[in-house]
Amino acid sequence: MNPKDNPPAKLKDGVRCQVVSGTHAGKSGIVRDIKTSKSGFVTITVVQDDGERFKTLAKNTVIP
Repeated sequence: MNPKDNPPAKLKDGVRCQVVSGTHAGKSGIVRDIKTSKSGFVTITVVQDDGERFKTLAKNTVIP
């Protein structure tokens, strides 16, 4: 299965997620702004509880 094709099934705007790999591993927050890049990867913006925002790949996250 290609990670480009299928983002996590429960991934929706407003759900809490945990980043498990990549630059932001260990951080968590609320999913905002789900987009598919030109290269085909699904990217999301995560807003942490303190208001800090960062972008990450959907494949690097899990929904508890």
